[in-house]
Amino acid sequence: MADQTPKLRIALSGSERKLVEGAHVVGPVDPNEHIEVSVHLRAMVGSNLAKDINKHIVHQQRSLSRKEYETDYAASTDDIAKVEQFACEYNLIVVETNVVRRVVVLGGTAEAISIAFGTQLQKYEHRRKTYRGRTGALYIPVELASIVTGVFGIDNRPQASRYIQYQTAASISYTPPQVAQLYGFPNRGNGAGQTIGIIELGGGYRNNDLTTYFGQLGISAPKIVSVSVDANRNAPTTPNSADSEVALDIEIAGSIAPGAKIVVYFAPNTDAGFLDAVMTAIHDTVNNPSVISISWGDAESGWTRQAIQHMNQAFQVAAALGITVCAAVGDSGSSDGVRDGLAHVSYPASDPYVLGCGGTSLEEPNGTITSEVVWNDNPSSSATGGGVSDVFGPPSWQAMANVPPSVNPGARIGRGVPDVAGNANPRTGYIVRIDGRLTVIGGTSAVAPLWAGLIALLNQQLGKSVGYLNPILYQLKPQTNAFHDITFGNNRSYSARQGWDACTGLGSPNGANLLAALLATGHFN
Repeated sequence: MADQTPKLRIALSGSERKLVEGAHVVGPVDPNEHIEVSVHLRAMVGSNLAKDINKHIVHQQRSLSRKEYETDYAASTDDIAKVEQFACEYNLIVVETNVVRRVVVLGGTAEAISIAFGTQLQKYEHRRKTYRGRTGALYIPVELASIVTGVFGIDNRPQASRYIQYQTAASISYTPPQVAQLYGFPNRGNGAGQTIGIIELGGGYRNNDLTTYFGQLGISAPKIVSVSVDANRNAPTTPNSADSEVALDIEIAGSIAPGAKIVVYFAPNTDAGFLDAVMTAIHDTVNNPSVISISWGDAESGWTRQAIQHMNQAFQVAAALGITVCAAVGDSGSSDGVRDGLAHVSYPASDPYVLGCGGTSLEEPNGTITSEVVWNDNPSSSATGGGVSDVFGPPSWQAMANVPPSVNPGARIGRGVPDVAGNANPRTGYIVRIDGRLTVIGGTSAVAPLWAGLIALLNQQLGKSVGYLNPILYQLKPQTNAFHDITFGNNRSYSARQGWDACTGLGSPNGANLLAALLATGHFN
């Protein structure tokens, strides 16, 4: 029996949920429905990963070993014991404990979960889909206030969108290797010895599609592994579904770095699923990805503060361990699809420990680039994202990038997005094979795996993972010609200019020059 003695409770900071605009209640949640929630805990008292990243990664160019990370940043056994006691008091069971990830998974009925965390659950409908949801904050016993940092899985509303665009009229199209050639990717090596992790929140792939696709390109198919996260798995369905995203990501990354292993992490499209997928990839000691590609996201305003906080902590771990994370910045211009008249940037691309990937329109009639401008066919529905973060302050490595103030009221000074760019316009899109047929797709979803493939090639050539790449890229001098500077176009609120801009970042890659510039830094000798 649960302890019925009243306990002093406190709102869990950052856990507040709002009703999704346009959603409505359709009924109560079955009180006997089984729910599993992830309770996240603090790191060892006195630890400061962000400070250590600045010391070891940024200044010394030395990644932490997994053993070093586990020693300093795992959860304490005392903290775990207190959460287990809490579970016992509220008729919950301990499903799993992960000391390194600092997570305790608790299971129980909807009624028990609601009582334990002081919330009321309802079934909601939004855009013909139903989800289990809540509003307001979660509450925990005051004795856990300094221990528990986040609780995920109670609310299972969709969290993110995939950033793909279909070509709707005849225009230019490329295979990924053709784009890589235009961008001068290193022509020695094939990514052998590297692992590219890909985060997917739905859909799946068919092996015969991939075999046929790589065969038609005359490329040996890379080794592809799927990893199930929170019971989601490789589950291909129909055209124009999330299968399109999965195929695009695998085929771009895999054809650019066919010697690399491709590991696809399939997770539910919830904040809990997204976070679990990222953490699973980062802590995957079997496959050990050196670069992770994410083509899903949502405007910063669409996330709870606790979700952004814990995703940010996960990306800090990636940076500390020498793993590069690439993320698409969105396809709805500077609004990122939010209809409030303000500018927004997409998360996780806006995270300072992530390489934000923006989009261009790329044209080449004779095998060389003749025109590359900001992708903007429609500033509200077919244009690169980018802008200034409402959540993160300006990182030190952007100090010389002249990031403009936000166009929103208050003119906030913040983290500028994106960092880099690449071909994304569906009118100059990528030829991919999905569910048995060839089609042409664009969107910034294509740019994240494009950069992930390039980074796998760079890692192989350098003999060392580039890891947390952002601070290094912003130190490169213009005369290295590591980037094609995009100086024409806009995404509605922000315009291209010489140097960094809030549409295409530092620009699209000049791969061979980028490799030479990285070697010249001396960090990889």
